[in-house]
Amino acid sequence: MSPPAVFGYLLAQQLVAAGETVVDVPATLASRVRVLGTGRSDKNDPNDALSVAIAALRAPALREVVAADHGQVLRLLAKRNIDIGNHRTRVVCRLHNLVMELSPGGIAKELNASDAVALLECVQPATPVEAARRDLALELLADVQRLDDQLKESHRRIRNAITASGTRLTELFGVGPIIACYLIGFSGDITRFASRDRYAAYNGTAPIERSSGGRIIHRVSQRGNRRLNHALHLARHLPDSPAPLQRPRLLRPQARRGQDQEGRDPFAEAPHQQRRVPPAPHRRRPLEQIGGPGRGTQERL
Repeated sequence: MSPPAVFGYLLAQQLVAAGETVVDVPATLASRVRVLGTGRSDKNDPNDALSVAIAALRAPALREVVAADHGQVLRLLAKRNIDIGNHRTRVVCRLHNLVMELSPGGIAKELNASDAVALLECVQPATPVEAARRDLALELLADVQRLDDQLKESHRRIRNAITASGTRLTELFGVGPIIACYLIGFSGDITRFASRDRYAAYNGTAPIERSSGGRIIHRVSQRGNRRLNHALHLARHLPDSPAPLQRPRLLRPQARRGQDQEGRDPFAEAPHQQRRVPPAPHRRRPLEQIGGPGRGTQERL
């Protein structure tokens, strides 16, 4: 979020706390007002303030800003959990690089603190360079252990916040407290989306049409809130349970090519409904079929 957006959010919350009515004016709507009013989309403070005021006065059905609720708490916890995880990934990569230089091959699986401790205890540096690498590896190992403790504390706070929110989202298959925190926190007030299609466009799950030359082609969207899209991706791509599910899924199971949503092949179950490919018009017919039905091959030759 850019600094102007942060300042606007703080000012809006202060005005709402003071009892004022504040509406949310989308940036695209303000830009459209600037273009239609002056013919130019140049954005400066006077033009931007005027376009926002005109849009707030004339545009119907703008969303009214409300005070920050429990969803904002979940958003803050989700962002903190993601930041800790990203920082731990960077530290682990640096530690693994040093471990590979101290021991041939390093650790052949996912590096964790216990494996790194056992490996560094077996390393006996023979040169000053190896001693420096081992000291740096020990420092990075301490950072990893500290970040692991922070992740556990972050997960505990998220579980408590989800329990306090009273949401039923965790009743869906594949949705735990962490994913539920991401979904609620990054979605915000769900009533601000006019339809499920608008929400799909916001989270990046709606495909984008790239048709050309009479061909209708869709591709995966790279727009929208990528953190929210990642949470939906995690909830969707969990391994399928062999037993019948007792809880509904967040998303419908993705059908493979040639199958319906329930995983059945419609053409295999109904052979008479299989698509028949007509013969090519340029394909040669036998000589017996050329001419009238009563004429033979010798007569035509």
